Amino acid sequence: MDQGNNSRMTEFVLHSFSGPPELQLFFFVLFTLLYVSIVLGNFLIVFTVLSEPALHTPMYFLLSNLSFLDVCLSTFVTPKMIVDFLTEHKTISFEACMAQIFFMHVLAGGEMMLLVAMAYDRYVAICRPLHYAAIMSVHKCTGLVVGSWLIGVLHSVSQFVFVINLPFCGPNTVDNFFCDLPLVIKLACTDTYILEKLMVSDSGIMAMSSFLLLLISYMVILVTVRQRSSTGMAKARATLTAHVTVVTLFFGPCLLIYASPFNNFLLNKILSVFYTVFTPILNPLIYTLRNKEVILAMQKLRKQHVSF
Repeated sequence: MDQGNNSRMTEFVLHSFSGPPELQLFFFVLFTLLYVSIVLGNFLIVFTVLSEPALHTPMYFLLSNLSFLDVCLSTFVTPKMIVDFLTEHKTISFEACMAQIFFMHVLAGGEMMLLVAMAYDRYVAICRPLHYAAIMSVHKCTGLVVGSWLIGVLHSVSQFVFVINLPFCGPNTVDNFFCDLPLVIKLACTDTYILEKLMVSDSGIMAMSSFLLLLISYMVILVTVRQRSSTGMAKARATLTAHVTVVTLFFGPCLLIYASPFNNFLLNKILSVFYTVFTPILNPLIYTLRNKEVILAMQKLRKQHVSF
C-alpha cells in the first residue's frame, strides 16, 4: 500500500479463514476438490444439454445457463481463495478487487433474475400447459437469458460507479476471503454512511423482491399441482421441489448477509462460502439426481464415448 496525503491504495489485504499450516493445507485440498467438482459438474450439465436433442427444451436451456453462471460466480472467488491458503500475505490488487466486485454483482444479479425466469418457465408449464410451446418460444427463452444478464450488469454498474471513485488511503484490510462490497466501502477515507446504506439497500431490495416474486410464483404453482393428480403432476412436483431447493440455497445466505452486513464477520464468511462454493456444487446434484431425463441423457453420452 502506498501512503501519503495524495496516495491511492494499490492493494487490499484479505482475511481468509485463519489457522495453523496444517489446517490451511486441509482447506487448500478441500476447496480445490470442491472447485474442480463445480467446474466438472456444471459443465457436464451444459455439455449434456447441448449434446442431447431431447433436452433442447426451455427448462433445460435455462438450466444450462444457470450452470454456466454458477461456474463463473465461483471462478471469480474460489481460485483466489485456494491460492491464499498457501500464502502468508493474502493480498489483492486494487484493480483486481474492483473487478471482483463488479463481476460478482453482475453474476449474482444475473443468477437472481435467471432463477425468476426459471420460475416463470415452470409456472407456464404447469399452470398453462396447452400454451407452453407458444409462450416459451426460442425467442422468449433467449430474451429471458439476455435480460437476466442485462439486469445483472445494470445492478452492478449502479453500485460500481460510486465505489470506483471513492478515495482509499488506508487501512486496507478486508475481513473476508474476497472483496466484499460493504466491507470495501468502509475502508474509504471519507464519510460513507449514506453510501453504505444505499448500497446495502440496493442489493438487499433486489434480493428480497426477487425472493418474494419467486415465493409467490411457487405458491401459485403448488396450489395448481395440489389440485391435479396425474403422472404429469407428479413429475412437475419433483421438478418444483428441485427449483425451490435451489432458490432457498441461493437466496438464504444472500438475505442473511445483507440483513447484517457489518455485524458478524465470521458468519458472513461462512455464508459467502455457501453461495459461492456449496450452492454451485449442489445445483448439479439437485437437478440431476431428481431428474430421470438428465440421468438418461448422461448415460447415453457415456455409452457413446465408451463405444469410441
